Amino acid sequence: MASNDAVDLRRIDGRDLLCWRGSGCRCDRKKRDDDRAMAGSRCHRRGEFCLGPSEKEKPLMFTPGALRFLRQLKKHNEKPWFEAHREDYEAEVRGPMRALIDDMDVHFARFAPEIGADPKRSMFRIHRDIRFSKDKSPYKTHAACWFHHRDATRRVGSEATEGSAGFYFHLEPGRSMVGAGVWMPPRPQLHRLRAAIDDNPQSFDRVVRGLPRRFGGLDDESVLKRMPRGYAEDHPAATWLRYQSFTTGRALTDAQVTGSRLATLLADEFEAMLPLVRWLNQALGYRPATAR
Repeated sequence: MASNDAVDLRRIDGRDLLCWRGSGCRCDRKKRDDDRAMAGSRCHRRGEFCLGPSEKEKPLMFTPGALRFLRQLKKHNEKPWFEAHREDYEAEVRGPMRALIDDMDVHFARFAPEIGADPKRSMFRIHRDIRFSKDKSPYKTHAACWFHHRDATRRVGSEATEGSAGFYFHLEPGRSMVGAGVWMPPRPQLHRLRAAIDDNPQSFDRVVRGLPRRFGGLDDESVLKRMPRGYAEDHPAATWLRYQSFTTGRALTDAQVTGSRLATLLADEFEAMLPLVRWLNQALGYRPATAR
């Protein structure tokens, strides 16, 4: 098929239809029945008709421009400035993040099918909730996404009564990171996690101590000084029972988050933290999956 023909097929009703998977692939979602014989392979993520990579197209990815935008937003955290630079936000931050999330869904299908990645739902909003905050800055100065169990809600923190453990990516100049676990769960979930640790302390200890050294073990940002009510001071899992949050992770450099291998890097790190996520999710009643 001539390259010009391929370009023509990429436009449906005057629109470019993207299915970024890190290779520059584009999928025609309306005319696949008519053009399937000409187009070649299917999109391996959705099974849709795929036109294949174009030499002129490059994968959407974060560039130094994304970090530059976030640095400028920190200096000009106000609506007029943001609206004047909204196109920069869409092109440098939101677009590449959505493409990354799409890529991650392909990776999760391989090693953690129970975890979902949805470009419309996995990315956190740039707007801050300022209703009860003294800081009235309207925008976050970072971008982030959260990948959770498909049977759970996407909420995190103390209000996530039906939330799960999952994986987190944070983009911020000089402070980017990758993480996993369950952050500050509500009291009912915290009780379930402690009960599971109490029931099989050796199992949880093996999972935590089996984490690669680069993650530094569980984060100790919220640990009780005394044992929670109902547990003896000499409990074999006394260390873990005092935790109120069960997360781990590590920092990423600016060069890593703007590199072409970011999706692969995140997949490798998430897979290394998968035993912790699955242990926590099983304690919360969410089962692992072997396929979708």
